[in-house]
This record gives sequence, structure tokens and C-alpha cells, in this order.
Amino acid sequence: MIQELALRLLPCQAASETALREFLVREYALDSKAIEAVRILKRSIDARKRQVMVNLSVRVYVNEKPQDDIYQRIEYQNVASKPAVVVVGAGPAGLFAALRLIELGLKPVVLERGQDVHTRRKDIARISREHLVNSESNYCFGEGGAGAFSDGKLYTRSKKRGSVERILNILCQHGASTAILSDAHPHIGTDKLPAVIENIRRTILTSGGEVYFGTRVDELLFDKECVIGVKTCCGKIFSGPVILATGHSARDVYRYLHRSGIELEAKGFAVGVRLEHPQELIDRIQYHSPDGRGEYLPAAEYSFVTQVEGRGVYSFCMCPGGFVVPAASAPEQIVVNGMSPSNRGSKWANSGMVVEIRPEDLPNYNKDNVLAGLEFQEELEHCCFVNGSRQTAPAQRMTDFVNRKNSFDLPASSYAPGVLASPLHFWMPEFITGRLRQGFLHFGKLSHGFLTREALMIGVETRTSSPVRIPRDGEQLHHIRLEGLYPCGEGAGYAGGIVSAAIDGERCAEALAGKIFNNYISL
Repeated sequence: MIQELALRLLPCQAASETALREFLVREYALDSKAIEAVRILKRSIDARKRQVMVNLSVRVYVNEKPQDDIYQRIEYQNVASKPAVVVVGAGPAGLFAALRLIELGLKPVVLERGQDVHTRRKDIARISREHLVNSESNYCFGEGGAGAFSDGKLYTRSKKRGSVERILNILCQHGASTAILSDAHPHIGTDKLPAVIENIRRTILTSGGEVYFGTRVDELLFDKECVIGVKTCCGKIFSGPVILATGHSARDVYRYLHRSGIELEAKGFAVGVRLEHPQELIDRIQYHSPDGRGEYLPAAEYSFVTQVEGRGVYSFCMCPGGFVVPAASAPEQIVVNGMSPSNRGSKWANSGMVVEIRPEDLPNYNKDNVLAGLEFQEELEHCCFVNGSRQTAPAQRMTDFVNRKNSFDLPASSYAPGVLASPLHFWMPEFITGRLRQGFLHFGKLSHGFLTREALMIGVETRTSSPVRIPRDGEQLHHIRLEGLYPCGEGAGYAGGIVSAAIDGERCAEALAGKIFNNYISL
């Protein structure tokens, strides 16, 4: 017999499989020896009231063993002799496009400007240790993309674009914990995700695909109005239709496309800071307890959003038990981001606190300057570098910022390259700081204790999303007016995270495969 139950439990009752089984035996009069397995289908924490509860949806196997796998496996065929497709970028959009191409009977040739995850880890360590940024291998560029070393969160609201469950299943097949299938806010962690990415690469290679690192694409190749391949930084040519999955920080790609007369359009994005609190404080606030999260609850998260003067102000990429990291992709930039290991065990919590920016908000924007947002990001990042010196970041206490005061001392921070007191309220643009200030005051009223001098603002958070979109010919086709070019993911302006980028990569692969096979049939 199989029973599916919706349970509302105390944290101690949901803390382990043993505790959960004891609850089921007691409350549902089940024989403990008859329970063959208990699978958690969905899990979420309800912290709206003082008594925090855990909501579970479970499947209980009584006198019956599970016959199905926890996740659905995909068998990948050998495509070594099949038509080649060039995939530019090995972030989630590119990797999942490559996997989907293999399923559809096409050979992916993945070109990544950065390094593999192991080499990349060393390059990232040098940013904090030696303040040296490798412009081709950093937090933004390299195998796995920006998400590989900036938290590995999998939550997305983009459920209408494709199957989130399918993406999570593929991640489980490649080594991710099956907990991501049930958690309301699934998370792999920066310590676990690189191994998953490496396993995806192995699948691509063992299926006959190709993967090249340190191979920056500098030029598209054309036959009249059709893209037929690419030329790389070392002069090598790869032929085939092109899936462009370069990520939101590949500014040289945007500039190349703009110079080449390929249509781009400016889009909205967000800019702000990383806001860091002691995790114990966030636990006390979110769980309504002076004792914090106690023994059975995870590090607490938060999410805030409001409108100030017609623009959104909101938390972004919240990292409980995490670290603030240096995410510049070129020398003479300061960019910050956040990450969490799988255990979310650090003593800090951080999130991006950002203000919505629309193209018309920018001083240099006009219809002929679609790169105004990109230029604005770069200007702020360079300004931070000048203020901060090396990869040391400008920082200010939260309450000092709100009160327009300088910070003469700073609390301890997780940001390894170090922080330097700086009047962010003075030198950052007023259309950002003014809205941030009002947002902080509002969030402080909603959540008593959140607006505190213990919180540290670290500048700047600029890489929330691409400031540019590459227009596509409809959601079903996914290619632009140039035949053979399929822009996808965050870099093309169609995604905002690991899962949504992966979904978009799959859909581009499907559109491309449909075009190839339709052409073949018509011949």
C-alpha cells in the first residue's frame, strides 16, 4: 500500500527520517516494521507565526517497496557522427543546451572562454588572496558559469517557460542531492555544484560531444545572412549553427554584436549593494525567537520587496550562512556577489539589496546607445575600485547609510579581500541611494531589528542581470533575424538564474534541432 500524506510538523518531528517515522507510527497507527520507505515529495518552512512549523508532503510505502527511482534518468545516445552545433559558453544555458542536443541527435561542440572548474577554483582563490583578477577565468567566466561559484540556488519563478522538475532531475542524475526535488527553495551549494558540473561535462564527452576550455569566441562567421560558425581567439574555426550562451558579464560579446550591426535592445536591470547581517540576528528575526533557529531549523532566509518612486527595491540572491565574494571579471573593477556552501554554516547572512533601473533612468541612454546600461555598470565598478584599492571593497554600516553619516568603524565581514569605510550615500547615484534608503526604512518597519548598525553594506552589486537583450523571432523560434544564431540564457536577456537559464538553453536546442530536421526533411 502507498499513502500520500500532507503533514504539518514541529521542526523536531521533521528533523530526521527516524523522527518522521515515529510520528507516522504514532499519529497514523502504522506498524513501524511495515513501513518500507518514506519519500518526501515537498518540504517548506512556515515561519509566519511564533511557532515555526514544517509542511511536508510525503509518500509512505507500507508493506511495499518503491519500484521507481527517486528521479527520472535520461539515456544519452552517442552523437559523435551527427551534425555539429557550436555552443558558446559552458554556463547552465550552454550545458543544458548541449545535453538536450545530444537527446535530439545532434553533436554539441562547447566552447568556453574560461577554465574547467578545478583550474577555475585556483583563479578565484587568487582574487581574494592576491587581489589578481584573471579576465578569462573568474567568478563570472569558466565552466559552470556564474552560478557555479556563487551559491548554486535553484529556486525560480519561471515555471511557465518549461519544466523545472526536468532540470532538477538532470542535476540529480549528475550527482546533486535528491533533496532539491522536494525543497521549496532548492539549493546545491558552491562546495557541491562543481562536481555536478564536471559530471555533466563527462556526459557530453562520453556521448561524442566536444568541450574546449580557454577558447574565447571573437567572431561569428557568415554566409550571406546566415551564421555558419565561429572564429576563436586562437584563430581556430568551428562550423555549424551557433547557440550563444555567453552569460550576462560577456561585455565584449555585446560590443562585438553592436559593432557588427546585429540588433540589440536595452533592457531593465538592477544595481545596489550586498547587505550582510550576522546570521544569528536573521535567525532571531525570522524565527521570532531570542534563541534563534535552535537545533532543528536551517539558517533563516528573508525576502523583501517594495516600490519607491516608481521603481522596485528588493532583496536578491539571499545567501543564509554564506559569504560575500569578489565577482569582478576584469582588472580595475570591484563587483560583489554572494554564495553559500551546502551546509550554509558561516556566521553571516547576505543578500543583494538592489534598485530597479530602466533604460530611461540612465543619463547616457538614447535609441542609438543601447549599451548605456553596460557603460553605467562599468563606471560604478571602476569607481569602487578607485575608492577601495585593489579588491578591497567600499563599505558602510546600514544605519550610517540611512542617516547619511560616515562609518568610522566597520563590523567584521565575510568578504575575504577586506572592506574599507566609504560614504556610499555620497558617491553612489542619488536615484539609487535615495530609493535604497527608503527601502531600508520600510523593511526595518516590516521586520523589527533588520535595520541595524550591525549590518554592513558592501559595494557594488551590478551583475543582477544583463542590461541588454538580443531580440529573438518569437518564443517558439528562439533565433534572431540572422538564420543560424540562437541567443539564450542570461546573456541574451531571457533568464535570471541557474534553472531559468537551463530551461532557456534546452528550448533553444529544441528550436535549432527542429530547424535542422525540418530542412533535412524538406530536401
